[in-house]
Amino acid sequence: MTKLSIPDMSCGHCRASIEGALAPLPGFEGIRFDPEARTADVEGSVPERTLLSALDSIGFPAQVVG
Repeated sequence: MTKLSIPDMSCGHCRASIEGALAPLPGFEGIRFDPEARTADVEGSVPERTLLSALDSIGFPAQVVG
């Protein structure tokens, strides 16, 4: 699991966009969002760099936390 801080995530549409960008990645198994903390737990074996790059490409810069 990779925990991401996604400060610009603020609504359901944001979460849908994020999941849509990550779901096609090889090794992606699922995602759980914490909208209040603006974090997401990504399940699977996608490399951190790949996750961050995918989110950056759709306008949601993120950081790995924890």
